[in-house]
Amino acid sequence: MSVVTVLSGSTRKKGNTDTLVQAFVRGASEHNEVEVISVADYIIKPCDGCNYCYADKEHRCHIGDDMQAVYEKLKHTDILVIASPIYFYGISARLKAVIDRLHNPIRSAFPIRQAVLLSVAADTLPELFDSVLAQYHMSLRYFHIENLGTVLVRGVEKKGDIAGNPALDEAYRLGLSIR
Repeated sequence: MSVVTVLSGSTRKKGNTDTLVQAFVRGASEHNEVEVISVADYIIKPCDGCNYCYADKEHRCHIGDDMQAVYEKLKHTDILVIASPIYFYGISARLKAVIDRLHNPIRSAFPIRQAVLLSVAADTLPELFDSVLAQYHMSLRYFHIENLGTVLVRGVEKKGDIAGNPALDEAYRLGLSIR
Protein backbone atom coordinates (compact mmCIF):
# COMPACT_ATOMS: atom_id res chain seq x y z
CA MET A 1 0.00 0.00 0.00
CA SER A 2 1.35 3.37 -1.04
CA VAL A 3 0.68 6.77 0.46
CA VAL A 4 -0.77 9.05 -2.21
CA THR A 5 -0.95 12.79 -1.59
CA VAL A 6 -2.95 15.04 -3.91
CA LEU A 7 -2.00 18.71 -4.03
CA SER A 8 -5.19 20.29 -5.34
CA GLY A 9 -4.73 23.81 -6.65
CA SER A 10 -8.32 24.91 -7.00
CA THR A 11 -9.90 27.38 -4.62
CA ARG A 12 -13.37 26.67 -6.02
CA LYS A 13 -14.88 24.00 -3.78
CA LYS A 14 -16.76 21.22 -5.61
CA GLY A 15 -15.69 22.63 -8.95
CA ASN A 16 -14.34 20.79 -11.98
CA THR A 17 -10.87 20.22 -10.50
CA ASP A 18 -12.35 18.82 -7.27
CA THR A 19 -14.65 16.54 -9.28
CA LEU A 20 -11.70 15.20 -11.30
CA VAL A 21 -9.68 14.73 -8.10
CA GLN A 22 -12.52 12.84 -6.43
CA ALA A 23 -12.78 10.45 -9.40
CA PHE A 24 -9.05 9.75 -9.13
CA VAL A 25 -9.27 9.37 -5.32
CA ARG A 26 -12.13 6.85 -5.61
CA GLY A 27 -9.89 4.62 -7.69
CA ALA A 28 -6.64 5.20 -5.80
CA SER A 29 -8.29 4.61 -2.40
CA GLU A 30 -9.06 1.01 -3.32
CA HIS A 31 -5.40 0.00 -2.81
CA ASN A 32 -3.72 2.99 -1.19
CA GLU A 33 -3.89 5.52 1.59
CA VAL A 34 -4.91 8.81 -0.05
CA GLU A 35 -4.97 12.35 1.30
CA VAL A 36 -6.05 15.48 -0.54
CA ILE A 37 -4.36 18.73 0.40
CA SER A 38 -6.47 21.57 -0.94
CA VAL A 39 -4.59 24.85 -1.24
CA ALA A 40 -7.85 26.61 -0.35
CA ASP A 41 -7.49 25.24 3.18
CA TYR A 42 -3.94 26.52 3.76
CA ILE A 43 -2.28 29.90 3.93
CA ILE A 44 0.96 29.54 1.99
CA LYS A 45 2.98 32.52 0.90
CA PRO A 46 5.26 32.43 -2.14
CA CYS A 47 8.96 31.67 -1.85
CA ASP A 48 11.03 34.84 -1.63
CA GLY A 49 14.26 33.16 -2.77
CA CYS A 50 16.23 34.09 0.34
CA ASN A 51 17.76 30.58 0.68
CA TYR A 52 17.37 30.64 4.47
CA CYS A 53 16.28 27.00 4.23
CA TYR A 54 19.68 26.11 2.75
CA ALA A 55 21.57 27.80 5.58
CA ASP A 56 19.38 26.40 8.39
CA LYS A 57 20.61 22.92 9.42
CA GLU A 58 16.99 21.71 9.81
CA HIS A 59 16.03 23.33 6.48
CA ARG A 60 13.30 25.41 8.05
CA CYS A 61 11.76 28.19 6.03
CA HIS A 62 11.70 31.62 7.63
CA ILE A 63 8.17 32.27 6.33
CA GLY A 64 5.63 31.65 9.07
CA ASP A 65 2.68 30.01 7.34
CA ASP A 66 1.06 26.60 6.78
CA MET A 67 3.80 25.19 4.52
CA GLN A 68 5.39 23.33 7.43
CA ALA A 69 2.25 21.16 7.65
CA VAL A 70 2.56 20.35 3.94
CA TYR A 71 6.24 19.42 4.38
CA GLU A 72 5.26 17.01 7.17
CA LYS A 73 2.66 15.29 4.98
CA LEU A 74 5.09 14.98 2.06
CA LYS A 75 7.62 13.24 4.31
CA HIS A 76 5.25 10.24 4.18
CA THR A 77 4.24 10.45 0.51
CA ASP A 78 5.15 7.79 -2.04
CA ILE A 79 3.07 9.16 -4.92
CA LEU A 80 2.37 12.84 -5.51
CA VAL A 81 -0.59 14.03 -7.54
CA ILE A 82 -0.60 17.58 -8.87
CA ALA A 83 -4.15 18.75 -9.66
CA SER A 84 -4.84 22.21 -11.00
CA PRO A 85 -7.23 24.30 -12.98
CA ILE A 86 -5.58 26.26 -15.76
CA TYR A 87 -6.44 29.93 -15.47
CA PHE A 88 -3.96 31.55 -17.84
CA TYR A 89 -1.92 28.73 -19.40
CA GLY A 90 -0.31 27.69 -16.14
CA ILE A 91 -1.18 26.06 -12.85
CA SER A 92 -3.05 28.11 -10.26
CA ALA A 93 -1.04 30.71 -8.37
CA ARG A 94 -1.81 29.16 -4.99
CA LEU A 95 -0.54 25.75 -6.13
CA LYS A 96 2.50 27.36 -7.76
CA ALA A 97 3.36 28.93 -4.39
CA VAL A 98 3.34 25.46 -2.79
CA ILE A 99 5.47 23.97 -5.55
CA ASP A 100 7.96 26.84 -5.41
CA ARG A 101 8.28 26.31 -1.65
CA LEU A 102 9.43 22.76 -2.40
CA HIS A 103 12.68 24.40 -3.55
CA ASN A 104 13.98 23.57 -0.09
CA PRO A 105 16.55 20.89 0.81
CA ILE A 106 13.93 19.26 3.04
CA ARG A 107 12.56 17.72 -0.16
CA SER A 108 15.36 15.13 -0.01
CA ALA A 109 13.48 13.64 2.96
CA PHE A 110 10.40 12.98 0.81
CA PRO A 111 10.07 9.36 -0.41
CA ILE A 112 8.13 10.49 -3.51
CA ARG A 113 8.96 8.14 -6.37
CA GLN A 114 6.01 8.57 -8.71
CA ALA A 115 3.65 11.35 -9.79
CA VAL A 116 0.40 12.07 -11.60
CA LEU A 117 -0.91 15.26 -13.20
CA LEU A 118 -4.63 16.11 -13.28
CA SER A 119 -5.75 19.36 -14.88
CA VAL A 120 -8.85 21.09 -16.21
CA ALA A 121 -9.31 24.20 -18.32
CA ALA A 122 -12.06 26.22 -19.96
CA ASP A 123 -10.08 26.76 -23.15
CA THR A 124 -9.86 24.16 -25.94
CA LEU A 125 -6.65 25.13 -27.72
CA PRO A 126 -4.58 22.08 -28.73
CA GLU A 127 -1.44 23.47 -27.05
CA LEU A 128 -3.33 24.53 -23.92
CA PHE A 129 -1.41 22.26 -21.53
CA ASP A 130 2.03 22.52 -23.17
CA SER A 131 3.60 24.85 -20.60
CA VAL A 132 2.22 22.88 -17.65
CA LEU A 133 3.40 19.59 -19.14
CA ALA A 134 6.87 21.03 -19.80
CA GLN A 135 7.25 22.13 -16.17
CA TYR A 136 5.80 18.86 -14.87
CA HIS A 137 8.10 16.65 -16.95
CA MET A 138 11.21 18.76 -16.24
CA SER A 139 10.51 18.54 -12.51
CA LEU A 140 10.03 14.77 -12.69
CA ARG A 141 13.25 14.36 -14.62
CA TYR A 142 15.19 16.57 -12.19
CA PHE A 143 13.95 14.62 -9.15
CA HIS A 144 14.03 11.19 -10.83
CA ILE A 145 10.31 10.69 -10.33
CA GLU A 146 8.32 8.37 -12.59
CA ASN A 147 5.24 9.72 -14.36
CA LEU A 148 2.27 7.42 -13.79
CA GLY A 149 -0.02 9.37 -16.08
CA THR A 150 -1.89 12.54 -16.84
CA VAL A 151 -5.55 13.39 -17.26
CA LEU A 152 -6.03 16.73 -19.03
CA VAL A 153 -9.53 18.06 -19.65
CA ARG A 154 -10.36 20.90 -22.04
CA GLY A 155 -13.58 22.86 -22.38
CA VAL A 156 -14.84 22.75 -18.79
CA GLU A 157 -15.51 26.36 -17.85
CA LYS A 158 -18.51 26.55 -15.58
CA LYS A 159 -18.80 24.70 -12.29
CA GLY A 160 -20.17 21.25 -13.11
CA ASP A 161 -19.18 21.25 -16.81
CA ILE A 162 -17.06 18.16 -16.19
CA ALA A 163 -20.07 16.04 -15.22
CA GLY A 164 -20.35 13.07 -17.54
CA ASN A 165 -16.97 13.76 -19.15
CA PRO A 166 -15.08 10.55 -20.06
CA ALA A 167 -12.05 12.02 -18.26
CA LEU A 168 -13.72 11.19 -14.93
CA ASP A 169 -13.63 7.49 -15.79
CA GLU A 170 -10.06 7.90 -17.06
CA ALA A 171 -9.04 9.51 -13.74
CA TYR A 172 -10.79 6.75 -11.78
CA ARG A 173 -9.00 4.03 -13.79
CA LEU A 174 -5.65 5.81 -13.37
CA GLY A 175 -6.19 5.95 -9.61
CA LEU A 176 -7.26 2.30 -9.55
CA SER A 177 -4.09 1.27 -11.42
CA ILE A 178 -1.87 2.62 -8.64
CA ARG A 179 -0.61 -0.01 -6.23
